[in-house]
Amino acid sequence: MAQLVVRNLEERVKAGLLRRAKRNRRSMEEEVRTILRKTVLAEETPEEPLGSRISRRFKGIGLARPISELRGGRPRAAPFDE
Repeated sequence: MAQLVVRNLEERVKAGLLRRAKRNRRSMEEEVRTILRKTVLAEETPEEPLGSRISRRFKGIGLARPISELRGGRPRAAPFDE
């Protein structure tokens, strides 16, 4: 395993890391490792397109009718009196 020394870190940043570590019940060193790990791995993993994420989140909720897209169409107000 590699070691990393960070010099000249602002006191405000250090205090924020300490608060975050306490909130997550980790040591400050483990908190920094977690932040670095998540950041680097997120760059390696392509982000799922927004439409796909929305579709996956709401899949299986049983909509009564499909949602049409507004590509070039005119938007209309939602009927709230039904």
